[in-house]
Amino acid sequence: MSKLSILAAKTSFKLLSLVGRGGSMPGTIALKVDPDSLSKLRFRGPVILVTGTNGKTSTANMISSLFEKAGRKVVSNRKGDNLKAGITSALLQNTKSDGTVDADVVVLEVDELNVRHILPFIPVSVLVVNNFFRDQLDRAREMEQLIESIENVLPDFKGTLVLNGNDPNTVRLALKAPDVSAMYFGLGRTPYSFTQSKEASEGKFCPRCNTKLEYEYYQYSHIGKFHCPGCGFETPEFDVQLNQIDLNRQTFDYKGHRFQGPYEGMYSMYNYAAVLTVLEKYNLPLSAFEKMLKDAPHPAGRNERFKKENKEVVLNLVKNPTGANEVMKVIERDGTKKAIVIVLNDHEQDGTDVSWIYDTQFEKFMNPQTAAVICSGTRAGDMALRMYYGNFQSDLSVESSIERAVNKALEKSDTVYVVATYTALLPSRKAIMKELNV
Repeated sequence: MSKLSILAAKTSFKLLSLVGRGGSMPGTIALKVDPDSLSKLRFRGPVILVTGTNGKTSTANMISSLFEKAGRKVVSNRKGDNLKAGITSALLQNTKSDGTVDADVVVLEVDELNVRHILPFIPVSVLVVNNFFRDQLDRAREMEQLIESIENVLPDFKGTLVLNGNDPNTVRLALKAPDVSAMYFGLGRTPYSFTQSKEASEGKFCPRCNTKLEYEYYQYSHIGKFHCPGCGFETPEFDVQLNQIDLNRQTFDYKGHRFQGPYEGMYSMYNYAAVLTVLEKYNLPLSAFEKMLKDAPHPAGRNERFKKENKEVVLNLVKNPTGANEVMKVIERDGTKKAIVIVLNDHEQDGTDVSWIYDTQFEKFMNPQTAAVICSGTRAGDMALRMYYGNFQSDLSVESSIERAVNKALEKSDTVYVVATYTALLPSRKAIMKELNV
């Protein structure tokens, strides 16, 4: 291992910290010094990668906390720097001079397109895949191309795949990995399941024979119980299945125990199931999972709540139609009076193609309980037009200032939902904190 690259990463991290910066820069510098930095690292425990379109940040953070509650020392990229430079930065900052990462367990969130740059170069024990949905077409390309980029590095993988068994797009990965063991998580039929789907869906055809898949039920999008009438490709038997799902109370059953999660939405149940599958893989106690839930990490902008006196603002990241639709369902379940701020940007990190807003069911909150919708961001006009086409009947306006948009929403209602794209998330969070003075 190049001691120079380790020193470069640690030194740059300290210097950048002094000026309140950091992120992936130390990793970028280290890779300039030694492009093979990752492949030269040594690990004394399991390495777990978490990827997928939606939920990877929450899932990776929960897995990290799970191991910590079980008494293990964990290194992870909790701040979400999930590209190669950010991952290199997180590892080298915690690496000894002999090249050994100082951790019992390493948990890394990895951007889907970057799996091919990470998996072949470090000794990955487990690859967790939550789901695959259409997302940022200008950057991630068609979903089929994205999945193939991961499939191409799986033939030599000899670890364990932890896959969402209700998503045919993740289940198919096991077909390309002859030397792996696979574990599957999922949900059976729930009170929220439905037999006909009108949501944006990508899992329509069998990856083995290209026959149209048939579904017994859907949970959301193309997530559900499926089978191929042509070749028999189907939802596998689950190693971990959650039962008695109650989305209003955010509770579920597993192995005779009742748990309450900190996050809302059906997609959160799948995140919990993924974490429990890792727990089963490493024979960790359920008590560690329960402790993790009670002190769960709450990634910024993932159903993040800000309260002051009688005012409450809920902030959510949206970036694609499937994830946005799940946020819409959360808002829909709130039957109280509310105002909504939508901040739509089209910078490179957001995705310059914003056509996905027409596959998002914003109509779910278009009812008398929604007093106002305020649109902001670089594509605020496009968002307002989407509201108009959705036949929103109440107060609709455009505000160039996010702070003014939040302020206006708080004037309209004591309960406000703010949904924002990537580059709008931090400015929205700052605006909320400023307006509530928290």
